[in-house]
Amino acid sequence: MDARDDALTVEQAAEAFAAEVAYWREVRGLAKRELARRMGFDPSYVSHVESGRHKPTEDFARRAEEALNAGKAIWKRWLDYETAKAPSAPAAAVSASRRAEQPYATGSAIVVEHDAARLDYDGRLYRLTMRRLLRNTGSEPITRYLIRISVDRYPGEPERSNAHYREHPLTWDELALTATCRGEAMRWQAKHDRDAFKEVWLLFDNEQGRFPLYPGQSVWIEYAYSVGDEKWGRWFQRAVRLPTEHLTVELAFPANLDPVVWGTETSMTAEAAPLRTAPVQHDEGGTRVFSWSTSKPALHTRYRLEWRFRARPERQANRGEFR
Repeated sequence: MDARDDALTVEQAAEAFAAEVAYWREVRGLAKRELARRMGFDPSYVSHVESGRHKPTEDFARRAEEALNAGKAIWKRWLDYETAKAPSAPAAAVSASRRAEQPYATGSAIVVEHDAARLDYDGRLYRLTMRRLLRNTGSEPITRYLIRISVDRYPGEPERSNAHYREHPLTWDELALTATCRGEAMRWQAKHDRDAFKEVWLLFDNEQGRFPLYPGQSVWIEYAYSVGDEKWGRWFQRAVRLPTEHLTVELAFPANLDPVVWGTETSMTAEAAPLRTAPVQHDEGGTRVFSWSTSKPALHTRYRLEWRFRARPERQANRGEFR
């Protein structure tokens, strides 16, 4: 969600700021105490900001952005919060004969009926396929959908990760991003393009025409991309950023690597805890598939699955994340 596209209340903007800080802290693999130390704050203050008990401040936003190297994402959330606090100017009249399209719906207008992720690994390359059933519960057509891709090979060591991605940046060519809707190819536009962080608008149109998601309609979209294991790592996280009715994740690894998988759940008000249900595994030929699902996940909850390959213990268990 981009707060400049859809007006936020002060409460929504503060919540989005807290979620952004918590998200990047998790990406960097930092405990609240360690982040507080790097920022020069008391650990309880960081906890209060993430839980919403303390409202954002400019000083906190600047220090969090610097400590977490969030590609200006945290700072943008602070600016959104400041904008939401400012008195609103009178809205310009909209011609009754032409209603403005809503370029991207807020959480109150779009619902994810089903979110299904499958991560396939062939021993060298990860390929992530995301399928989402979207429902427009608002009053305006939706013409684009935002996705996020971020990697962090050395969580807890931001300087080392930054140096690695400066030398080996994540590129569009290697991602080989594809997206479809109703069997139609979707165009896409880069919103943010940094060495280890991408945000992309998937557009409900292509060279042949436009196919907006109209109010009351539901539609499946699917998108996929690839990353080598030298940039990905051994964890996959799903963050619930829109109202979601059902979430499923599948991890498919070569069985001869003897993979083992575990997971954690983190909310805005609680530290990471084990998943409430264990991933279920089965074999498909030479592939071992781990499946996990949940219904009605709470907004801003983050579910992380991690793994190691017992038959390849010499490989470093680096990490990465894709949204």
